[in-house]
Amino acid sequence: MGTDALDQRSGASFRPLPFPPRSADYAHVAELLTERAALGVIATLAVLGLFVMLCRARRVSTTVEDAVMDMLHRMSKASSDLREGLTEEAANRATPHLREMLRCVAVGITDHDGTLLSWDGGANDHYEFLRQSIERAITNCCKELVEHRSIGCEFPGPCPMHSAMIVPLVVEGDVAGTIIVVSGVPNKRQIRMAEESARFVSTQLELAVLQRSRQQLAQAEVKALRAQISPHFIYNALNTISSLIRTDQEHARELLLDFAEFTRYSFRTDGFFTTLSDELTNIDRYLTIEQARYGQRLSVRLKVAPEVLQVVLPFLVLQPLVENAVRHGLAKKPGGGILTITAEDHGAEALISVEDTGVGMDPDRLFDDLKDAHTTGAHVGIGNINDRMRSVFGEEYALVVETAPDAGMKVIIKVPKFSRGVRPSLSLVQPSADVPNTAEQPVISG
Repeated sequence: MGTDALDQRSGASFRPLPFPPRSADYAHVAELLTERAALGVIATLAVLGLFVMLCRARRVSTTVEDAVMDMLHRMSKASSDLREGLTEEAANRATPHLREMLRCVAVGITDHDGTLLSWDGGANDHYEFLRQSIERAITNCCKELVEHRSIGCEFPGPCPMHSAMIVPLVVEGDVAGTIIVVSGVPNKRQIRMAEESARFVSTQLELAVLQRSRQQLAQAEVKALRAQISPHFIYNALNTISSLIRTDQEHARELLLDFAEFTRYSFRTDGFFTTLSDELTNIDRYLTIEQARYGQRLSVRLKVAPEVLQVVLPFLVLQPLVENAVRHGLAKKPGGGILTITAEDHGAEALISVEDTGVGMDPDRLFDDLKDAHTTGAHVGIGNINDRMRSVFGEEYALVVETAPDAGMKVIIKVPKFSRGVRPSLSLVQPSADVPNTAEQPVISG
C-alpha cells in the first residue's frame, strides 16, 4: 500500500522528512554503498576492455555473438569464484576461466607474499624463474614484463613461455597479490589484456571485501536491536514468573518456557533472515509474558493471511516494533488498550502493520527523537529497522509511521514476497545515488 492509498484511508497528510544524521555505523554503510557503486562501474569497464581485446584476437570467422557469449560465460564463472576472496581454492577455480578468456599459454595467481596459489596451463615449472619479478611487482606496485631470454631457461626444445606479464592485484590501495599471464611474443594487445584482467580480478576481490564488511555491519545492526530488548522487560518477566510460582505454579512453568524460547530465538547467532511465521511465533511468546503482567490492560488482535506466513524478512524486524507499542504506547495509557498486528497479501508484496491504541505522540517529536537516536537511544529500533529494510529491499521499502497525540501509533512495513527459503543477497543491494535524501527515512504522518 503506497502513501496515496494510506492517505485516502486515514485522511492524514504525508510528508517525507529529512533523514536524521546517521551513526558512525550507518555513515560507514553509506560509504560502502558509494564505493560499491564505483566498483560496479570499474567492473563494467573491465568487462568491456576485455571484450574489445578478445574480439580483436578472434578469427574473422568468429561472430561477435559467439565472442560475447563465451566472454560473459567465462567472466561470470571467474567472478563468482573470486567473490570468495583470494584463497587457494577460489584461485584454482578462477584461473582456468581466466586462461580461456585470455587465450594465453597459462595464468597464475599469487598472494601478497608472492606465494603461488594457482597455475593453469603450461610452463608451470617456470614460476621459480619469475620469483624476483613477482617480488618487485608486489613491492613497487608495478607491472613486470619478463621475456624468455632473460630468465636463463634450459627447457629442451621450444619453450612454451615466450613472455610473462606480472600485474599486481590492488585491493583498497594495498597489493593483495599478482596475476601472471604467460603468452607468446609480447605485444601491446597482450599487455593490455593482462592489465584489464588484473583490473577485473582486483575489482572482484574488492567486492568480496565489501561483501564481508557489509555482513559484519548487518551483524552489528542485529546486535544493536538485541541490545534494545528492554532490560526492564527481562526483569519484569522474571518478577512476574516468580510471583506466580507461589499462586499458580503451572502458569509460572509455562511462562518460564515461553521466556526461555523467546530469549533463545532473539539471541540466536545464525542467519540474518527469518520467516514471518517464526517472527510471529516469537512475538506470541513475548505478548504471552506481557499479558501475564498487564492482564486485561493489554488486548491483542492478530489478523494474518496464511499466504504470507512464509514471506522472508530480516531477523528481528517486527518484535522491536511490538515492544515499542507496548512500552511506549499502551503501558503509558490508563486502562491500557489494544495492540493489532496485521499481515495482508498484496500481490507481489506482503503488507504488515503494528498498531496500538496507546498515547501516541507528536510526529515532530518522533522526528526529533529519530534525529538524535544514535546519541539518546530513543526510538533507535524504528530507525534501525527502517535502515535495514531500505538496505535489503530498496528505498521504496522504508517504514510508514502514522501517529498523533492520544491517537496511538501505526507502523507499516512492506515486504516483497519471495519463494520459501529464498534469501535476498546483500551483494545485490545497490541503492541509487539519484534518490533524494528525503526518501531515505520513514514517512511520518500526524
